[in-house]
Amino acid sequence: MRPNRPLWPPHGWIGMILMAVCWPLNWTLPGVRTCYLFFPLWLAYILVVDALVQRRTGSSLWSRSRKNFVLLFIVSAPVWWLFELINLRTANWEYVGRELFSPLQFNLLSTISFSTVIPAVFETAELIRSFGWIKRFASGLRIPATRGVFTGLFVIGLMMFSATLVWPRIFYPFTWIALVFIFEPINYWTSRPYFLEQLREGDWRTVIALSLGALVCGFFWEVWNYYSFPKWIYHIPVLGFWHVFEMPLLGYGGYVPFALELYAIKNFLWPTGPKLTSRG
Repeated sequence: MRPNRPLWPPHGWIGMILMAVCWPLNWTLPGVRTCYLFFPLWLAYILVVDALVQRRTGSSLWSRSRKNFVLLFIVSAPVWWLFELINLRTANWEYVGRELFSPLQFNLLSTISFSTVIPAVFETAELIRSFGWIKRFASGLRIPATRGVFTGLFVIGLMMFSATLVWPRIFYPFTWIALVFIFEPINYWTSRPYFLEQLREGDWRTVIALSLGALVCGFFWEVWNYYSFPKWIYHIPVLGFWHVFEMPLLGYGGYVPFALELYAIKNFLWPTGPKLTSRG
């Protein structure tokens, strides 16, 4: 054990207390409550996971830079609003209880809630990278990352995104993969970070950690949403069966490429922002 490392960081205690208070209230209070409890509940999750990472590795997003930790929340909100704009066309989810708020109130409260998406996924990915078994993915299949590959990805991404907008009832799953095909080449062409640089060397740790991190967050998003109000529900053509909470079972697969989209868009908007570490 490292002698100067606290057994449990103070912000982890704050997170545990917040979670112990907000989780039961979000499920049991009558009337409107999620709009006010969503952010503190997910802040609690983020603080607890960050504390776990710091406890395991001696370093975390919070401990490395408080400023970057806060900025990650600010970057997250507009990124999820991009998916909300796409949903205006695909109509894959809606918010029950939205009518109880004015447009300004709903959009403001939503923006605060959306600010937790990227921090939650990145923190969970860092936690996953702290385990020893992730090292087995440090040397795997090498993916070519040439100019031709990036050009092909960009064209495919544009075709996917266009198909989503033109035929949303058929191609709505492309929402969760088209943007990574678009932004990865842009990041490469503009000298921003891109995860294909790691795959070129056969290092899949970031991809695996992000994918599993998003699946874990997806589970908690759906669990905490189930007894919430307001809440979201899904309208999934053809594949909307075998629900696990509100989400159809196959829908959970969308969290995997979604994590890579978050990473690619974050790198585009904030190329010098927090990077996932491999210490542990």
